[in-house]
Amino acid sequence: MPSYRIDRITEDIKRELIHILREVKDPRVSEMISIVKVDVSNDLSWAKVYISDLQGMEKARESVKGLKAAGGFIRKRLSSSLHLRKTPELKFIADDSIEKGFDLFSKLNSLDIPEETDDEN
Repeated sequence: MPSYRIDRITEDIKRELIHILREVKDPRVSEMISIVKVDVSNDLSWAKVYISDLQGMEKARESVKGLKAAGGFIRKRLSSSLHLRKTPELKFIADDSIEKGFDLFSKLNSLDIPEETDDEN
């Protein structure tokens, strides 16, 4: 299967999951979650969905537990919206990339860099 088709399907799955996750009513699933990345196997048998939360890694892990419990609902909705012959099995993984990004951003802001001026001409 050509890689561009897998890439297109990966983006379609990510886009649809963003909409479907807003409908999950499990109280463990945070409203502040975001999908960082989706990896789909070449045979479309599984998909790893990396989830991050603005409230921290613990909240992301709790949201993953709620998403695993709602996995059947999510997969069914995904199947009906994408019309694929084979809907991949979803594996949700907590990811802390947003938290790392905020840490990096705060470190960059804390650096004291002198500004250059044009007075040296």
